[in-house]
Amino acid sequence: MNYPLNLSFKLLAIANQIYVRDASGALVFYVKQKAFKLKEAITVFADEGQTQPCFTINADRVIDFSARYHFADMSGRPLGSIKRQGMKSIWKASYEIMEGENVVMRINEENGWVKVMDALLGEVPVLGMFTGYFFNPSYLVTRPDGTPVFRVKKEAAFFEGKYTIEHIGQLFNQDDEMRGVLGMMMLLLLERLRG
Repeated sequence: MNYPLNLSFKLLAIANQIYVRDASGALVFYVKQKAFKLKEAITVFADEGQTQPCFTINADRVIDFSARYHFADMSGRPLGSIKRQGMKSIWKASYEIMEGENVVMRINEENGWVKVMDALLGEVPVLGMFTGYFFNPSYLVTRPDGTPVFRVKKEAAFFEGKYTIEHIGQLFNQDDEMRGVLGMMMLLLLERLRG
């Protein structure tokens, strides 16, 4: 993929829509999350018209703080999964990307205070409208040994969520790259209400 990837989604839409574009501005993926689903089932498309499905992301249970989300290609071949690290995620978001039962990457929020300040100031009338412009979380994706491979940063924006994915380290193979990108997209869908 041609990095950095730029992700954007409308904050005021009923169903989340994520546009993933590469460094040249070409659409790489499009996701439209169905609203009001108890058990997540997401299809990742190569086009906005939703005619070219590429991957599926399915939760292993009905809404749960520690649900596991499984990735598969359109032939049904499993690519891996992502799971929030329950209690660890209360202070700073913490996830594991897995291949089968093996952890291949970890995602950790870099600064927990951003979430705290966003939550506190978000409750102040008028001022709360601007917190998403000033408090922008970032997440570091690492291998199990701590070697960084990606960084996800929220960009300042009104009425739209904008994120950048930078590739900062070597991956083992193309499947790891797809696991990482799908994991980061799911992370943003799960953490979208924060920051």
